[in-house]
Amino acid sequence: MNKTLKLTMTAMFVAIGTLTSHLIYIPIGFTKVFPIQHFLNVLSAVLLGPYYAVLQAFTVSLLRNMMGTGSIFAFPGSMIGALLAACLFMKTKKLSFAFAGEVVGTGILGGLACYPIAVLLLGQNAALFGFVPAFMISSFAGSLFGFIMLSVMLKNPAIRSFQQRNL
Repeated sequence: MNKTLKLTMTAMFVAIGTLTSHLIYIPIGFTKVFPIQHFLNVLSAVLLGPYYAVLQAFTVSLLRNMMGTGSIFAFPGSMIGALLAACLFMKTKKLSFAFAGEVVGTGILGGLACYPIAVLLLGQNAALFGFVPAFMISSFAGSLFGFIMLSVMLKNPAIRSFQQRNL
């Protein structure tokens, strides 16, 4: 696969994530739940692979924080979810595993990774599993949308061929 094409698609996903970050989010406590990020993580995990999925998640998180529409908790959640979704999809070639990887990676592992950030860096009182419910809801909703969209998109032979050459 042409690296320029992969970078271009990653940039498009970053643009979509950044532009929609102020439109679609749910404030829960001191986090901002952003289901579009999980949707993009599943798309990039399946279409582009783990490196570009993590790059996309990091860049959207960085830009959202710079614009004031995100929080520092976006980094571990989105990046862990994108990586796990891409790795599980690469191993199994099943969309359901990409969906599950995003939900578990962001919802559970990313939620747990936010605890030390809240306590040590921000000095907030937080429960160990305090982030998990919000992250699970957000990642489930966004990942489900990505799963449904990819199920339809991959029926197209051109997109299926693109995806298979990529991984």
